[in-house]
Amino acid sequence: MAWRRRTGMCLVAGAALVVAGCSGSTDEAAPTTGTTAATTTTAPATTTTTVDPTTPSAPPTTTTEAPTTTLVDLVYERNESYYFTSPDGGFQCGIIKLPNRTEAGCQGPTDPIPPRPDDCMIDWGSGVRVEDSGPGAFMCAGGLVYTSGDPEPDAVLPAGATLSKLGYTCSTTADAVTCVNDETAHGFTVAADSNETF
Repeated sequence: MAWRRRTGMCLVAGAALVVAGCSGSTDEAAPTTGTTAATTTTAPATTTTTVDPTTPSAPPTTTTEAPTTTLVDLVYERNESYYFTSPDGGFQCGIIKLPNRTEAGCQGPTDPIPPRPDDCMIDWGSGVRVEDSGPGAFMCAGGLVYTSGDPEPDAVLPAGATLSKLGYTCSTTADAVTCVNDETAHGFTVAADSNETF
């Protein structure tokens, strides 16, 4: 008798499976509905573009700064110093830590150039920097100082971005770089056809 019950239950279960299998065409529509649900789920993620109301209250600058911070940590830092290329590619720049000081500077062609000082016997006028004390100034250098040494140019600091490290802040526009000593407010702005030290 127990054997007949088991056989009957197996037949009922088998019939249920056959019915479920036959109605598989209806079940196939269910996964499509599930896919539609996934698409609907994707839509709200894209509808996170409704963050547009948030965007006015959180300016795009804030949005730009978060990735920049990530980039600074991953791209610009080399050996406790920070190196970058200007947006127009004309200047190699850095905020560097030296054994006895820190400084920020850029090297590249600019005009006008002040007269060469008598004590400069090497390359003059192709770089400008600001140090721990004193105003920004043109530098006398025998080679490229503001480079990580990688064979490729250092990463571009995008126009409108800011890099603040080691007590200095450098910011860029499409064709100029400004670096300032955060404590003294001395610094420089340099571009291909203009420059200013302060």
